[in-house]
Amino acid sequence: MANISQNIKFLRKKKGLTQQQFADEVGIKRSLVGAYEEERAEPKYELLKTLANFFDVSIDDFINETIDEKWAPKPKGNPANLRILSISVDKEDNENIELVPVKASAGYLNGYADTEYVAALPKLYLPMFKQGTYRGFEIKGDSMLPLQSGTIIIGEYQENWADVKAGETYVIVSKSEGVVYKRAGNKFKDSKKLKLISDNPVYEPYDIAGEDVLEIWRAKAYISTHMPMPTPEPTMESLTSMMAQMQRSIAGLKGGN
Repeated sequence: MANISQNIKFLRKKKGLTQQQFADEVGIKRSLVGAYEEERAEPKYELLKTLANFFDVSIDDFINETIDEKWAPKPKGNPANLRILSISVDKEDNENIELVPVKASAGYLNGYADTEYVAALPKLYLPMFKQGTYRGFEIKGDSMLPLQSGTIIIGEYQENWADVKAGETYVIVSKSEGVVYKRAGNKFKDSKKLKLISDNPVYEPYDIAGEDVLEIWRAKAYISTHMPMPTPEPTMESLTSMMAQMQRSIAGLKGGN
């Protein structure tokens, strides 16, 4: 929050604009500019993208870096410092929700940053998701039971990896693991490892290095053809399984501290 406020104020003054002139340029109220610069409010993601484009800086730097006279942008030719997000839009210039089926997950690792590849993916229309960037991922296997193989996870693009929260579920796109849907076991920064936990206690948690990760999508909803079944009466076996899962989760959370 402090970075964003300082960056807006610094870059606005660097362009020689008053708050009113800046507000007119980007199409917002002057009172909002004041609120953003004084840390009384925070711009939504769509506006952050607009502001970053206006100032000609990457949104990653705009959010995470302190931009001042000593600041220099990261080299555009260094892929390790860039996160390239490709999107497609409909006839009304609204972002599509692309679907990555299981059969396309391997190709997605090569094409995720290719605008033409992303534009060719199947599309979903979900009117409840109007703000932000979303993508659908079909999952396979039983590591995240009770969600069944074939379920589609709707993920919101996680621009700032430092916002990843322990205990929440994400679609992680990585060089080594491909596309996986897991629960985060710890907070995450680019230079550290992220612990990934399956909801199915049969599967052991494991770590993935920050440099291995390509994209992170925070799970917001799911689509499944498997209707929920009534909750069965607990048995000794199911209680034992629940205890094992809780122990694994606790151990995973402790390991991330």
